[in-house]
Amino acid sequence: MGLRRKNILSLLDDKTNDYSNRVALGTKTPLGWKEFTYKGVGVLSRRLGTYLIETLDVKKGERITILSESKPEYGACLFAAALSGMTVVPLDIKLTKYELTSILSDCRPTVMLVSQHYLDTAKELKENIDSIKHILVMDEPSYNQELPSIHTLPYTKDAKWRRVGSKSTALIIYTSGTTGAPKGVEITYSNIFSQLEDLAFVMDRIIPYKHCRMLSILPMNHLFEMTVGFSTFLNLGYSVYYALSLKPKDILAIMREKQINFMIVVPAFLKLLKSSIESEIKSKSKLKQTMFDIKYNLAKFVPFMGVRRFMFKDIHNQFGRHFWGCLSGGAPLDKSVGTFFNRLGIKVYQGYGLSECSPVVSMNYDNRHDMASVGRILKSLSAKIDKETGELLVKGPAVMKGYHNQPELTKNVITEDGWLHTGDIAEIRKGHLYITGRIKNMIVLSGGKKVFPEEVEALLEKNPFVKEVCVFGHVRTFGSKDGTEEVTAVIVPKDSVYEKYNDEDAEKFMRAEIKQMAMKLTAYKRPVNIIIQRDSLPKTAKNSIKRNEVKKLVTV
Repeated sequence: MGLRRKNILSLLDDKTNDYSNRVALGTKTPLGWKEFTYKGVGVLSRRLGTYLIETLDVKKGERITILSESKPEYGACLFAAALSGMTVVPLDIKLTKYELTSILSDCRPTVMLVSQHYLDTAKELKENIDSIKHILVMDEPSYNQELPSIHTLPYTKDAKWRRVGSKSTALIIYTSGTTGAPKGVEITYSNIFSQLEDLAFVMDRIIPYKHCRMLSILPMNHLFEMTVGFSTFLNLGYSVYYALSLKPKDILAIMREKQINFMIVVPAFLKLLKSSIESEIKSKSKLKQTMFDIKYNLAKFVPFMGVRRFMFKDIHNQFGRHFWGCLSGGAPLDKSVGTFFNRLGIKVYQGYGLSECSPVVSMNYDNRHDMASVGRILKSLSAKIDKETGELLVKGPAVMKGYHNQPELTKNVITEDGWLHTGDIAEIRKGHLYITGRIKNMIVLSGGKKVFPEEVEALLEKNPFVKEVCVFGHVRTFGSKDGTEEVTAVIVPKDSVYEKYNDEDAEKFMRAEIKQMAMKLTAYKRPVNIIIQRDSLPKTAKNSIKRNEVKKLVTV
């Protein structure tokens, strides 16, 4: 089902009317399931929107930030912000207060929406950020609630909603750079609607259900989740359930209870699930292990997914018998992992994108299901390969408005005629896209999290004992994380350190200093490998460190 009118107000009305009493969003709490119907989401959205306009007197274009785990109220908060004409800044709950302060100082929100779990953090941030005037709690009120809850706000049916232009900024997504100058990607309503239309076309071809029950495991501040797992699925009238735990046994329990059909995942989750299935098979008798191996080897010759599902019905029973497939994005998918699930009768569709493109660029949705490819470019987008560098360039209505408060950085990535530099090296063969490398220095971790070396370096350089620092991704070649990148930092201490300590003690001292300094970063950004080197690092004529040469010189 496509979009009838390109307007966020009419979209909310349309979906509320089309799917009124169908479950839109749900999550399991200690007291049982909390489920919001489409009508319920509409009511809560309008209640909060009314309060923002009439009581808090917010102005169109002001920023509202959300600090919360994924939950049904999150969706209502997004719609309410749109109804009131505000721009939403979703925050990563894993960031440190230091990082959050840097982001909020850049976007300067006036309202903060927070779940009960992060209320203390929100109060502390409000003390440090003078632009924040109001905090609203997303949970139902508790006995000692001194702040208003969105569940108890008055409701006015006759509220006058604010219409916003298609080029207005709907979201600011901070991708990195939370030390120094934060990098906020501005996503417009036009960007969002172009993605909804493209992805409605895609989903119509990959999901064989009119009403799909989808399980969400990615955080809502992740644009991949917000665009696909939230906006696209609600646009299609699906039911979205949130999992608070990523443990396979907890995920499988929800899948059985709610008869889940589809999931949005990162490759690391599929790898974990594959290992869990394999461990269970190894715990069975030798006969059952042999039978599985025989069926697994035969499955590649079976063209029908229904037959494969029957061959491995014991595994599908654990998934609740209704799980059909998933969309993987955020990081490269290991071909062997995709093949494993495909053999079991579970479709794995790989997608590719970046926040600057709202974020989906391509998806593997046609019958030519090549696990090495990230699929076909979405219908509204154009793509080409730079003949000199091999870089993928993308153009179309999903390309971001720009980086918040950084016009020069925006000019560096978007050409005058609208082509976005992705920073990825790629090939296009017979209409299918293959990502073969990266121009960027960006480090992509196994869970899809992205770390920018410049951000980590900017922090570590502030240590008074550091003379030089170089951060890069080192690829592991062993263990469960084989083939994935780890953050590595090479540190050259100042001469004064060696004047005070011998080489061995200097190394111990500097390791402790770097580890302490890195605590200001969220856990996944902290260097896993710290290498202390006495000699200066190789540099260019402009005195810039040659990152690639440093990578070749050091051994982790």
